[in-house]
Amino acid sequence: MEPPEIRYAQSGDVSIAYSVIGDGPFDVVFVSGWVLSNLAGAWEGTAAELYRGMADFCRLIIFDKRGTGLSDRVTGIPDLETRMDDVRAVMDAAGSRRAAVVGFSEGGPMSILFASSHPERTAAIVLYGSLPSWHKGNDYPWGQTREEMLARFERTNSQIGTDAWLDDALEGLAPTTASDPEAVRLWRRWVRLSASPGTVKAVRRMNMEIDVRDVLSAIRVPTLILHRVGDEDTVIDIAHYMAERIPAAELVELEGIDHGWWVNPLQIVDKLRPFLTGLWQRGEWELVDSERVLATVLFTDIVGSTEKLSEMGDRAWADLIKSHHSFIRRQLLRFSGSEIDTAGDGFFARFDGPARAIRCACAIADGIQEMGLEIRAGLHTGECELLDGKVGGIAVHIGARVVHEAKPGEVLVSSTVRDLVAGSGIRFQERGATELKGLLGEYRLYAVDRELAMAGAGQ
Repeated sequence: MEPPEIRYAQSGDVSIAYSVIGDGPFDVVFVSGWVLSNLAGAWEGTAAELYRGMADFCRLIIFDKRGTGLSDRVTGIPDLETRMDDVRAVMDAAGSRRAAVVGFSEGGPMSILFASSHPERTAAIVLYGSLPSWHKGNDYPWGQTREEMLARFERTNSQIGTDAWLDDALEGLAPTTASDPEAVRLWRRWVRLSASPGTVKAVRRMNMEIDVRDVLSAIRVPTLILHRVGDEDTVIDIAHYMAERIPAAELVELEGIDHGWWVNPLQIVDKLRPFLTGLWQRGEWELVDSERVLATVLFTDIVGSTEKLSEMGDRAWADLIKSHHSFIRRQLLRFSGSEIDTAGDGFFARFDGPARAIRCACAIADGIQEMGLEIRAGLHTGECELLDGKVGGIAVHIGARVVHEAKPGEVLVSSTVRDLVAGSGIRFQERGATELKGLLGEYRLYAVDRELAMAGAGQ
């Protein structure tokens, strides 16, 4: 098979390089991990075997993530929802209405978020050698602490891109190939074609913050988890952790110790083929649970509205509320939010990405302040039930409670929101754990640094 034509999809003002391989009856999008992505350089060695093997039974869509390979270079590294936007842009450009998404390693968390947020575009997901978080946490004993990871990065940052650093990375990701001179040569070339040292540093920092553990239970599409039993980079216990939390996920253990998919790729293809073709042949490809999606809910409330009404009088207050509503609706349009309801002087809206929701809340707080008003805002991300244009479920109740914990002028978010905005540049101040009225357990809440949040609004 000759290397396919390289095309470009527009995602905002960024060009995303992609290729389409094969002409099978259904579409599959492959999301590679880390920085390993260069469409022009992917056709040497064993890496192309995965593409060719998959193209035998599907129409395969591959792409270079923004900032890597042949896609536009960008400042910093985008957050997960920006990468979701890129996947949708590539699917649209390739004429793909619905596809299975295959995520390797770091590509897995974005695939998890995409499947949960956009089940109408996702027929299934496959996670190979993936993980929901790189750092230790409650009920998640694997990996290092953030402080340990930062210290390791500082020790190795100056070495990135050198032969020694690349060889050490290969030893960790694909140890069975590390003594093969040709494999080493191809590896060094592949990584260097994929990303600059600065991009590698930025990706490492982003990965350190990723945590989609709270999203696993919101996946409602068929899920296959593939993991090598001796994977020396990502232990198989993590695959079991995900399989226990993703509804009806199927876990298949593979022989081997290599993390990299380019080692024995046909072993992976042999498991992908029956899973995906089986879904297609059974007519399950078009089954969509569109009434349950992952969403970020935003609640706003005007501070001291009763006192302000008394001070201004009914007519002036009504005019001000009209301006308030109009301004908020413009911000929802700007940040792709959907108005769900207004209750008196408050707003309830939903978003498909938490970073956009945060920036929208900050823009609202800044603009409303110029009107002589002050708001508080609360956000939470969780599985929501959609019915006749309305949004319900426990996530909505949590968001409604979070706003009441916010101080005047504050944008307050749950820990789930904070964990999902890795790479966004948004910073937070911890407000500690608190009980929310009518809800069991404690919730950790975080106040948004509004100035930093808006500094990245044009990303």
